[in-house]
Amino acid sequence: MTPVRDITVRAEADLVAQVLEVRVVAGQPVAAGDELVLLESMKMEIPVLAERAATVAEVAVAAGAAVQPGDLLVLLRER
Repeated sequence: MTPVRDITVRAEADLVAQVLEVRVVAGQPVAAGDELVLLESMKMEIPVLAERAATVAEVAVAAGAAVQPGDLLVLLRER
């Protein structure tokens, strides 16, 4: 039997922003292109999307939080 390898993927902020909405919860499966978090910066809404199919392992932010580039938003686990 081949062991299953978990791959952890970090969804991070790319810019200074405020979290408008968190659209996922831990344990939720997501598909590539699903919206994880909605950020706001300079009056623009910026969706953070899943790059591949995975399961949400951890949500590291809440609505109203200020984030900086590189801050963890959501941790995904891919099998």
